[in-house]
Formats: sequence, C-alpha cells, structure tokens
Amino acid sequence: QVQLVESGGGLVQPGGSLRLSCAASGTIFSIYTMGWYRRTPGLQRELVAVITSGGSTNYADSVKGRFTISRDNAKNTVYLQMNSLKPEDTAVYYCNADIREATIGGVRRYWGQGTQVTVSS
Repeated sequence: QVQLVESGGGLVQPGGSLRLSCAASGTIFSIYTMGWYRRTPGLQRELVAVITSGGSTNYADSVKGRFTISRDNAKNTVYLQMNSLKPEDTAVYYCNADIREATIGGVRRYWGQGTQVTVSS
C-alpha cells in the first residue's frame, strides 16, 4: 500500500510564502514524475507544477517565477515553494506521484489528500 501525505498549507497574507511537502510511503520500488495540482471552488483541478525523476520541471504560466517544485529522492518527497502569493492562488493543493510498487506490477498514479492554501489579508 502506498500513501502520499501532504503538509504545509495554511493562511498567508498576499505577498507571503508557504512551502508544501508531500511524502510518499509504503512498498515503493521507484517513483517517476511527481507533481502538484490545485482545485478552487467550482473549477476543475489544474496543474501547478511537475518534476520528473531526472529533475526536469514544468510550471503553469500563472505560477512561473513565483513557485518552485523540487524533490528529495532519498526521502521520497516532493516540495512546492510558493513565493509572492496572490489571493487567486487560494485553493486546495494536491500532490501526485507515478509509482511502481515493490509488490504490484505496473506504474500507478497516487494522490495526496489535499491541503488548503488561503491567501488573504
């Protein structure tokens, strides 16, 4: 069984910063692409940033230059550093990871439970 556990959300003022973490645990053989998505009320889930196992990254245009995705492969953890936060960044943020389990064949996508980020004065 594999789990993704997120942390680091909260309330921050406009212009502030937050760092989200997402740790994968369980019977993991290898982790491929990891990413962050967000969902605002009434809208579909949108991609925020992704990072491959080799460290290549891709960002939504709305967060380029403000957010940075990184990963620590030794800790099976992906991070999202969010700077210069805006009210429109308010959303529930979800991490995901494409994982090959040690006991089950194939690669599956797993999701975290979500963490609320609120940007407000």
